Amino acid sequence: MGMLSEFKEFALRGNVVDMAIGVVIGGAFGNIVTSLVNDIFMPIISKITGGVDFSNWFISLDGSKYATLAAAQEAGAATLNYGVLISTIINFIIIALCLFGVVKAMNKLKKPAPEGPAPRLCPYCKSEIAEDATRCPHCTSQL
Repeated sequence: MGMLSEFKEFALRGNVVDMAIGVVIGGAFGNIVTSLVNDIFMPIISKITGGVDFSNWFISLDGSKYATLAAAQEAGAATLNYGVLISTIINFIIIALCLFGVVKAMNKLKKPAPEGPAPRLCPYCKSEIAEDATRCPHCTSQL
């Protein structure tokens, strides 16, 4: 019974529940960002580049010419898929920009932390001292 109660205590701690919620929301947000990249940004980039399909940019290592990457893979040819890498890098940049925008927006929604009183400084050595100090602990000057 001890192990079950330990597991219950572990599973119900605030950090574990917060992390689980974060994972679920992150997965949903990932779907939104993927759709944004694939359905909005990539068609725009394709239009700007004249309809270039990066996914079919590859080098066949067997020396043969293939019309598409799928045809090369179907033939069993080893390929260097640099177009897929380019697409992945573009996706990463777009996702990073989206996440940056979300974090920036969230930071604007946060209330700034209230500022406390300015620390008391020794008039002689300019070190920070306690409010009720009568002598500076750094330079031993009488306050």
